[in-house]
Amino acid sequence: MSAWQEIELASAIKTNQGTVDATYPFQEIKYLDTGSITRGKIDGLQSLPISSAPSRAKRLVKDGDIVYSTVRPIQRHYGYIQNPPENLVVSTGFAVISCDEKKLDSKFLYYYLSFDLIVEELDIIAEASTSTYPSLKPSDIEKLTVCLPVLLNEQKAIAAVLSSLDNKINLLHRQNKTLEAMAETLFRQWFVEEAQEDWNEFSLSDFATHLKGNVVPTKTPDKVFHHYSLPAFDAGMRPTMEAGSEILSNKYAVKPWTILVSKLNPRFPRIWPIGDLTGSDAICSTEFQVFAPKSPNLFGYIYFFLRSGDAKDELTMAASGTSGSHQRVRPEDILNIKTNLPSMDLAAQYSALVMPNIRKLWANNEQIQSLEKLRDTLLPKLMSGEVRVEIN
Repeated sequence: MSAWQEIELASAIKTNQGTVDATYPFQEIKYLDTGSITRGKIDGLQSLPISSAPSRAKRLVKDGDIVYSTVRPIQRHYGYIQNPPENLVVSTGFAVISCDEKKLDSKFLYYYLSFDLIVEELDIIAEASTSTYPSLKPSDIEKLTVCLPVLLNEQKAIAAVLSSLDNKINLLHRQNKTLEAMAETLFRQWFVEEAQEDWNEFSLSDFATHLKGNVVPTKTPDKVFHHYSLPAFDAGMRPTMEAGSEILSNKYAVKPWTILVSKLNPRFPRIWPIGDLTGSDAICSTEFQVFAPKSPNLFGYIYFFLRSGDAKDELTMAASGTSGSHQRVRPEDILNIKTNLPSMDLAAQYSALVMPNIRKLWANNEQIQSLEKLRDTLLPKLMSGEVRVEIN
């Protein structure tokens, strides 16, 4: 195993090396904004004519570069670029970091910059900035002092351990998307493409009831709750474990085999299926509404019905009279969503077909959480040298 040394990043990296200019050869671009990547996970690229692209669409990237948002680094909008399309352009809200691969492995640096202590250090620097909001300069990253193995092979070996875990996590995420897409395709085929004019109209209220069990966590300060919240949903559909004393606002009780529906911004729906609950009591933010199927054999149908384009359109229209970027729907709006069916039997048949998909989603999410916990435990130990890896 090699010795470790401290270096200032400026000696091994360069930032923002490529910019779109008059010589740029592409008329169409793939654009990555800062809000479209979190902890290395890209939500999607926008395809845009360069003539109508936002003014921030200027930074060029290459394979092995790191993109790191310079605004509010605590939000963790960063990622590692691998095999990018030739016309990929990223926002000027990123610092694009390129490593001298003779001195510093780029994947090692990526994991170093994702280390919580480093993110927090950069966030402190950003908070002290004189701009109107917390932000970094590329030079703030360049001035960081990094302790790292002298040998590149050891840097690469450390990165490979963490990368293998991330690859498994990403594979499970992709599998989840495939499982959801299969069920959604079947829903469209059965209930949209093959719909008949003589089918009967139903409302969600025919399939589900709205539950509203108020919980005041501070009344039981020592009790530990599974807390289903909007941030928990956005962070990978993982409820947090919190003591009653830590939860200062009222919540709703979450029961087994219910479906949580966010009343906020229905154009971007958050639908959370809850199966068996074990251990701690479960609660959710009052931004969610809790719905229980009237029959257990309708669970899968209700979940994918609520995710359907028709449901989203109806709820978006219902929320259109509310204000600004925080449009909300009422429980009665959700219960009033309409659909057409020959009978509930067809919904039950569909449910039976897609429930294995939902169960697999739950199992994959549990595995993702375990792998992320292992990665997050290993990362600081590997980055500090507390745990060493064998190198050839």
